[in-house]
Amino acid sequence: MSGNGAWLRLVLTILATWRVTHLLALEDGPWDIIARVRMRLGDSFFGRLLDCFYCLSLWVSALIVGLIWLWRPLAEWPLWWLACSGGACLLERLGPQPDRFELPDRLDQEDTHARGGSDGMLRTASGERSDSGDQDQQSAAGPS
Repeated sequence: MSGNGAWLRLVLTILATWRVTHLLALEDGPWDIIARVRMRLGDSFFGRLLDCFYCLSLWVSALIVGLIWLWRPLAEWPLWWLACSGGACLLERLGPQPDRFELPDRLDQEDTHARGGSDGMLRTASGERSDSGDQDQQSAAGPS
Protein backbone atom coordinates (compact mmCIF):
# COMPACT_ATOMS: atom_id res chain seq x y z
CA MET A 1 0.00 0.00 0.00
CA SER A 2 1.27 3.49 -0.76
CA GLY A 3 2.42 5.87 1.97
CA ASN A 4 -0.65 8.10 1.53
CA GLY A 5 -2.97 5.11 1.83
CA ALA A 6 -1.34 4.06 5.11
CA TRP A 7 -1.77 7.57 6.55
CA LEU A 8 -5.40 7.66 5.49
CA ARG A 9 -6.01 4.26 7.07
CA LEU A 10 -4.31 5.40 10.29
CA VAL A 11 -6.41 8.59 10.45
CA LEU A 12 -9.61 6.67 9.78
CA THR A 13 -8.70 4.11 12.44
CA ILE A 14 -8.03 6.88 14.98
CA LEU A 15 -11.35 8.55 14.15
CA ALA A 16 -13.21 5.25 14.42
CA THR A 17 -11.53 4.53 17.77
CA TRP A 18 -12.48 7.97 19.09
CA ARG A 19 -16.07 7.68 17.86
CA VAL A 20 -16.77 4.24 19.32
CA THR A 21 -15.02 5.09 22.60
CA HIS A 22 -16.90 8.38 22.92
CA LEU A 23 -20.20 6.61 22.25
CA LEU A 24 -19.56 3.94 24.86
CA ALA A 25 -18.06 6.16 27.57
CA LEU A 26 -19.85 9.50 27.28
CA GLU A 27 -23.09 9.17 25.34
CA ASP A 28 -26.47 7.60 26.07
CA GLY A 29 -26.80 6.09 22.62
CA PRO A 30 -29.95 5.69 20.59
CA TRP A 31 -32.98 5.00 22.78
CA ASP A 32 -30.63 5.23 25.82
CA ILE A 33 -29.28 1.75 25.08
CA ILE A 34 -25.70 2.58 26.08
CA ALA A 35 -26.85 4.34 29.26
CA ARG A 36 -28.91 1.27 30.25
CA VAL A 37 -25.95 -1.04 29.63
CA ARG A 38 -23.70 1.17 31.75
CA MET A 39 -26.29 1.17 34.56
CA ARG A 40 -26.64 -2.62 34.47
CA LEU A 41 -22.89 -3.13 34.55
CA GLY A 42 -22.70 -0.88 37.62
CA ASP A 43 -19.47 -1.20 39.59
CA SER A 44 -18.24 -4.33 37.81
CA PHE A 45 -14.98 -4.39 35.85
CA PHE A 46 -16.79 -3.54 32.62
CA GLY A 47 -18.89 -0.85 34.30
CA ARG A 48 -15.78 0.90 35.61
CA LEU A 49 -14.14 0.48 32.20
CA LEU A 50 -17.00 2.38 30.56
CA ASP A 51 -16.48 5.25 33.03
CA CYS A 52 -12.97 6.09 31.77
CA PHE A 53 -12.52 7.32 28.19
CA TYR A 54 -8.76 6.77 28.27
CA CYS A 55 -8.94 3.19 29.58
CA LEU A 56 -11.76 2.29 27.22
CA SER A 57 -9.88 3.69 24.21
CA LEU A 58 -7.16 1.07 24.73
CA TRP A 59 -9.69 -1.75 24.48
CA VAL A 60 -11.61 -0.23 21.58
CA SER A 61 -8.43 0.46 19.62
CA ALA A 62 -7.22 -3.10 20.29
CA LEU A 63 -10.40 -4.43 18.72
CA ILE A 64 -10.44 -2.03 15.77
CA VAL A 65 -6.72 -2.31 15.04
CA GLY A 66 -6.92 -6.08 15.40
CA LEU A 67 -9.63 -6.22 12.78
CA ILE A 68 -8.37 -3.57 10.37
CA TRP A 69 -4.63 -4.01 10.63
CA LEU A 70 -4.62 -7.80 10.79
CA TRP A 71 -2.58 -8.02 7.59
CA ARG A 72 0.31 -6.04 9.18
CA PRO A 73 3.27 -7.90 10.72
CA LEU A 74 2.56 -8.87 14.34
CA ALA A 75 5.57 -6.85 15.55
CA GLU A 76 3.95 -3.62 14.28
CA TRP A 77 0.54 -4.28 15.80
CA PRO A 78 1.31 -2.82 19.29
CA LEU A 79 2.52 0.43 17.68
CA TRP A 80 -0.68 0.83 15.66
CA TRP A 81 -2.77 -0.12 18.71
CA LEU A 82 -1.17 2.49 20.98
CA ALA A 83 -1.07 5.11 18.22
CA CYS A 84 -4.82 4.77 17.63
CA SER A 85 -5.64 4.91 21.34
CA GLY A 86 -3.33 7.89 21.79
CA GLY A 87 -4.83 9.67 18.79
CA ALA A 88 -8.34 9.12 20.18
CA CYS A 89 -7.23 10.52 23.57
CA LEU A 90 -5.77 13.59 21.89
CA LEU A 91 -9.00 14.15 19.97
CA GLU A 92 -10.96 13.86 23.22
CA ARG A 93 -8.76 16.49 24.87
CA LEU A 94 -9.35 18.90 21.97
CA GLY A 95 -13.07 19.02 22.71
CA PRO A 96 -14.71 21.05 25.47
CA GLN A 97 -14.06 19.71 28.93
CA PRO A 98 -17.07 19.09 31.17
CA ASP A 99 -17.79 21.70 33.83
CA ARG A 100 -16.50 20.67 37.21
CA PHE A 101 -17.81 21.77 40.55
CA GLU A 102 -14.95 22.82 42.77
CA LEU A 103 -15.27 22.92 46.52
CA PRO A 104 -13.59 25.80 48.33
CA ASP A 105 -10.13 25.03 49.61
CA ARG A 106 -10.46 23.99 53.25
CA LEU A 107 -7.06 25.44 54.18
CA ASP A 108 -8.23 28.92 53.15
CA GLN A 109 -11.32 28.61 55.35
CA GLU A 110 -9.28 27.45 58.37
CA ASP A 111 -6.74 30.22 57.79
CA THR A 112 -9.48 32.87 57.64
CA HIS A 113 -11.01 31.56 60.85
CA ALA A 114 -7.61 31.55 62.61
CA ARG A 115 -7.11 35.22 61.69
CA GLY A 116 -10.43 36.13 63.27
CA GLY A 117 -12.39 36.11 60.03
CA SER A 118 -15.79 34.72 59.26
CA ASP A 119 -16.52 31.23 60.47
CA GLY A 120 -19.40 30.79 58.06
CA MET A 121 -22.03 32.08 60.46
CA LEU A 122 -24.49 34.81 59.50
CA ARG A 123 -23.88 36.74 62.72
CA THR A 124 -20.60 37.58 64.40
CA ALA A 125 -19.86 37.25 68.09
CA SER A 126 -20.85 40.91 68.61
CA GLY A 127 -24.26 40.20 67.06
CA GLU A 128 -23.66 42.10 63.83
CA ARG A 129 -24.75 40.50 60.58
CA SER A 130 -21.79 39.22 58.55
CA ASP A 131 -22.16 38.85 54.79
CA SER A 132 -18.51 38.06 54.07
CA GLY A 133 -15.28 37.34 55.89
CA ASP A 134 -13.66 40.43 54.35
CA GLN A 135 -16.02 42.76 56.23
CA ASP A 136 -15.28 40.99 59.51
CA GLN A 137 -11.55 41.27 58.89
CA GLN A 138 -11.86 44.98 58.09
CA SER A 139 -13.86 45.66 61.23
CA ALA A 140 -11.39 43.66 63.34
CA ALA A 141 -8.49 45.68 61.94
CA GLY A 142 -10.10 48.94 63.04
CA PRO A 143 -10.81 52.16 61.13
CA SER A 144 -8.59 52.98 58.16
